[in-house]
Amino acid sequence: MSEDITFEVAPTFEGHGIEFVHAEATAIDPDRRSVTVADDTPDGTAYGYDYLVIATGYRNRLDVVPGLADNAVTITTLPDAIKAGEAWQRFLEAPGPVVVAATQGAGCFGAAYEFLFNMSHQLRKAGIKKRVKLTYVSAEPFLGHFGIGGLPHGESLLKMFLRKENIDAHLDGPIDHVASDAVVLEGGTEIPFAYAMVVPPFVGQDVVRRVRTLSDDKGYVKVRDTYQSEKYDDVYAVGVAAAVDVPWQTPTPVGVPKTGFPTEVMAHTAAANIAAQIRGEKPNRSKAFGDIKAVCVMDAGNNGVIILADKMLPPRKHGVLIPGPQAHLMKLGFEKYFLWKARHGYVTLP
Repeated sequence: MSEDITFEVAPTFEGHGIEFVHAEATAIDPDRRSVTVADDTPDGTAYGYDYLVIATGYRNRLDVVPGLADNAVTITTLPDAIKAGEAWQRFLEAPGPVVVAATQGAGCFGAAYEFLFNMSHQLRKAGIKKRVKLTYVSAEPFLGHFGIGGLPHGESLLKMFLRKENIDAHLDGPIDHVASDAVVLEGGTEIPFAYAMVVPPFVGQDVVRRVRTLSDDKGYVKVRDTYQSEKYDDVYAVGVAAAVDVPWQTPTPVGVPKTGFPTEVMAHTAAANIAAQIRGEKPNRSKAFGDIKAVCVMDAGNNGVIILADKMLPPRKHGVLIPGPQAHLMKLGFEKYFLWKARHGYVTLP
């Protein structure tokens, strides 16, 4: 249920002396140092700032594949996940083939893999695993690429997982469209489904994209390694809102994951630099995105994989994938700890 993973954020902000305005940001003016929000006044209210941190996340780009929005579900927002859960209940009444996919340009491959293996686990729990054909479709050039170039032995490990779970995979090719009963690949290959979950590419928010001195064409903020914008020393961007260069080209475009641990590192870097500026010092904390450590736990039903590397993007010195049920337990433990910490406002805890 959504109430199990959501909570009011206002008490935490207020408890730390932070004014919280729950409203849509409609305009950013970096030259006048103001952000305008929609409210009950005709033109909205403008809030001035000394420093601005843009952490506006992403929007789903559902138009990347015709038919995706109408014929498949996704899980990358809470409302979408609720719809996916409702579709699952309907599927149980009339089971059939299942497709889990990540489109061309997608960057959140970890979520696709987690859903794939959790789907296999749930099919087994429902007693219909042997009757349901499960297929994975991805823009990745190989299994375990994850949008970060892969890790040692990752491809062989994922192949083993797919064989064990009797899952077929179609890689390194774009999806042409999603029909009412099939994912159709470029070239015409049709993969039938009764249930399809598709992870789309992400794009930035329109309020950011409209500021051409800040944003690239996708609505992401072009930043330095300090996470200051390239043009404005008093504007920062963290998380998905920050533009990240992809250090490779693949036959089918793939994005880079910026959620989770990388967002934390970017935010800590930006906060330290703003504190330095307030003290009259120059920002002295920097961390290139590619040099952020890769730290991820991929849940897979009652199993999983711990993913660790010294750098998010290659070249790397160290990288390892550790499979086992301990990963599933770690994921559950982290979820409960994080929600407890956030609900109670213990924001200084690790």
